[in-house]
Amino acid sequence: MATDTTEKDTRSLILATGQQMMSRKGFSSVGLTEILTGAGVPKGSFYHYFASKDAFGAAMLEAYFEEYLGEIDGIIAKPGLTGGERVMLYFANWRESQGAFDCQGRCLAVKLGAEVSDLSESMRLALKTGTSRIIGRLKTMIEMGLGDGSIKIAGSPVDAAASLYYQWLGASVMVKIVRTHDPFETALLSTRSMLGMMNH
Repeated sequence: MATDTTEKDTRSLILATGQQMMSRKGFSSVGLTEILTGAGVPKGSFYHYFASKDAFGAAMLEAYFEEYLGEIDGIIAKPGLTGGERVMLYFANWRESQGAFDCQGRCLAVKLGAEVSDLSESMRLALKTGTSRIIGRLKTMIEMGLGDGSIKIAGSPVDAAASLYYQWLGASVMVKIVRTHDPFETALLSTRSMLGMMNH
């Protein structure tokens, strides 16, 4: 049992180290030796935990999304908020965590999305699944807002959720390009307008 726990801890450490490095430098620019050295793990042990670098990348993305979705679930479960307030809190957290020019591993989907989708089918599928689940959580919060009257939209909750996610994903890329938070401010105004929350 102790050995199983140690192996899980080592695997998690390798994943976390890779996430930190790849969120800054990208997938292709980070080598396995660099990850293992950063994690303080013997260089020959990588293939004990992962079949390939692609398999590592897919596992890293899955772990990233699980943690990220847990944070969204915390917002959904937070007492005393309207649905609209939950959506705006989610995007306020997005702006804070992904607006930093060194996002400390928090912007993995933004950093790797375009790069790895053309390189690895397993990583593309991990990204597709993870982002679809995020949109599903946004849909839930929008439905809560429709129910309590804090949100008003013209179309369906799922379309609104997808539009908002795509918009903020694009804003995150633009923040990296222009090196200001102006794209997030624009996205924030657009979000309030789309959800009928301009007076909130």
